[in-house]
Amino acid sequence: MKLHLSEHEGINIFTSYGEGYVTINQIRYEDNLIVLPDHIIENWQIESIEQLETAHFDCIRPFQPEIILLGTGAALRFPDPKLMKAMVSSGIGLEVMDTQAGCRTYNILSAEGRRVAAALII
Repeated sequence: MKLHLSEHEGINIFTSYGEGYVTINQIRYEDNLIVLPDHIIENWQIESIEQLETAHFDCIRPFQPEIILLGTGAALRFPDPKLMKAMVSSGIGLEVMDTQAGCRTYNILSAEGRRVAAALII
């Protein structure tokens, strides 16, 4: 699905997505990644939602996001509840959704100037 370009230049925006990929600012990515308005962390080393733990988010912490949108692939799957509690305890919100919903929600929040990160399992 192709998304409309944002009027907010200088920030990373999802411009399209489909099965096995996302496009950010017209550049295609096919591996798991983390997207912030001003930074992209490529090749996020996560194999499955079941493997996910707080250490997988350590690379995001220096950017001080207020919320992380966890995109779990084509289907909505929830991580261990302990992970969600740990993230909230550390002051970072964690919202779980399928990857396509994560892309759309990220675009809205980043355009509003929010400190958001999209951690996506492709």
